[in-house]
Amino acid sequence: MSLTNTPSANRLHIGIYGRRNSGKSSLINALTGQETALVSDYAGTTTDPVYKAMELHPIGPVMFIDTAGFDDEGELGALRVQRTQETLRKADLALMVFSPDGDFSQEAGWLRELREQNVPVVGVISQADRIPNVIALCEAVQKEFSLSPIVVSAKTREGIPALREAIARAVPEGFEAASITQSLVREGDIVLLVMPQDIQAPKGRLILPQVQTIRDLLDRRCTVVSVTADRLEPALRALKAPPALIITDSQCFEMVHRVKPDETPLTSFSVLFAAYKGDIRAYVEGAAAIDQLTAQSRVLIAEACTHAPLQEDIGRVKIPRALRKRFGESLRVDICAGVDFPVDLTPYDLVIHCGGCMFNRRYVLSRIRQAQAQGVPMTNYGVALAKLTGILDQIVLP
Repeated sequence: MSLTNTPSANRLHIGIYGRRNSGKSSLINALTGQETALVSDYAGTTTDPVYKAMELHPIGPVMFIDTAGFDDEGELGALRVQRTQETLRKADLALMVFSPDGDFSQEAGWLRELREQNVPVVGVISQADRIPNVIALCEAVQKEFSLSPIVVSAKTREGIPALREAIARAVPEGFEAASITQSLVREGDIVLLVMPQDIQAPKGRLILPQVQTIRDLLDRRCTVVSVTADRLEPALRALKAPPALIITDSQCFEMVHRVKPDETPLTSFSVLFAAYKGDIRAYVEGAAAIDQLTAQSRVLIAEACTHAPLQEDIGRVKIPRALRKRFGESLRVDICAGVDFPVDLTPYDLVIHCGGCMFNRRYVLSRIRQAQAQGVPMTNYGVALAKLTGILDQIVLP
């Protein structure tokens, strides 16, 4: 991924929902001014949800989610609808595309679920050039759902500017976190980053949380000093004064904490992203469950990205090893990756999630809420490692 591009997880996720052939894919093409989505007169052209990163004026970087029609039929159709259902946890904003026949029974259920999840909804009628009585349809939608749909024609582009404005007005307040580092730094601060160059970050590359944190600090007009773990002490001696903050890879917590100046606060990339992408307070509360684990406990490690297991992988190797060293080799650790997250978490005594840099914040928060609803504690990599090394109460939280 080019560093000039906005990461997918940081884009406003806009889900497009409606029945088959209601004009969802045509609507995306009209909004973006490109043939982004496949359009066909045959029902069910869109199968699995299609994610397309675009720039949408006047909002900026967005991620459109083009979904299968929620009226799909048959065994394969049921799987498509299930895939559409899963996107509700990722959508920051929804466009509900109404069909012209006036039967809103299926739309009602989906709208109810979107509203229960506090997802802002913009109503759309996207085939104005084909509908003989658009005004009556608009009135019916308004009466049934208290929505004033935007009437557009994907063919003529009529109504597209009005729809863009409606989307901009519906963007959730506080959609973007103010900053990755939040209140931990001020303009002019010197911030020291400890970034191990290991198999997790192959030669010539930095991992995404490091890149985004550097950009955040530069935007806040801080001076950024980056070192590898083996150069930490020489870097500290080279500075005229102790840095205002040290941010480390979580795997180096113990070593960095041992050698850092007493007056310099310490945190990690994973802890920062725990707050930026999720709920840091919930993660800290969840970490308390580590003290209650036993050799018979079962722990789930949840990774946002899917990758081939690497030697000394933090989630698959280092955290399980640290847990088993403390509680016994029989402690069971399961791994899930990407969107493969169990519906039922109750078999687990603890869920340990990665920083979530590949997910948008709404999706990470939905996982936290799911765990809370089922009474299962959840924490994240950085918070868990700080707890396991006994320094959780000595690191700073955003």
